Amino acid sequence: MIGIIGGSGLYEIEGVTIRERRSIQTPFGDPSDAYLIGSFSEEEVVFLPRHGSQHAIPPHMINYRANIWGFRHLGVERIISIGATGGIDTVMAPGTMVVLDQIIDMTHGRQATFYDGGTGVVHIDLTEPYCPELRHALAEAGARTGLNPIRSGTYVCTNGPRLETRAEIEFYSQIGASVVGMTGMPEAALSREAEICYAGIAVVTNYAAGITGKKLTSAEVIEMMNRASLHLKVLLRESFGLIPKERNCPCKTALKDAGI
Repeated sequence: MIGIIGGSGLYEIEGVTIRERRSIQTPFGDPSDAYLIGSFSEEEVVFLPRHGSQHAIPPHMINYRANIWGFRHLGVERIISIGATGGIDTVMAPGTMVVLDQIIDMTHGRQATFYDGGTGVVHIDLTEPYCPELRHALAEAGARTGLNPIRSGTYVCTNGPRLETRAEIEFYSQIGASVVGMTGMPEAALSREAEICYAGIAVVTNYAAGITGKKLTSAEVIEMMNRASLHLKVLLRESFGLIPKERNCPCKTALKDAGI
């Protein structure tokens, strides 16, 4: 099964049939919303709006553990995560899509592990935080559709909900960040702990603070995500047919030798 985390409406991909809306209770509380379960080209697909269907949950208040646990409970083995980002690298102009390959975690205070006491000590390897198989499928889908997303980029995850300062963006640029967002962690780490393959598509909705000198607004983020929605649906539709039936990546055995 393939999970999709993103905004409302992405499940309206041509050929996707939604047959069930399922609410799940988890040991970690309630997920962001009910999971929408459907099918596409003989594949099971599960959608979850990260911020809730009404976009009422700010990034620092998202119950990431419940969200990922719910996917695992439903039998999801792969997750494609979609998020709005600010472009730090000036090559990544608004409207650009990026298939991420690295992440820098600048968050604090978030529940970031399933192993926080009583269940043993686990240190997962996050050298490559995004699944190579999923990344390849998304990049190939982009090439075939002519969307041509940038095939690599480093996402720096800030805590939010405020936007960043100019000095912070300058610092993130110096340490190698390409785009900035607020939701990529601990999603990636929790997915690895759950032995779920995880890939990230960053949609650059605006330049980050100080790049252009303009004031940043939520309105431009929403407008750009709405404009990118059609392209995202095309990319996802094409990628579903390119994802291998069997997993042959390290993600599925992430807990092997990780416990103490």
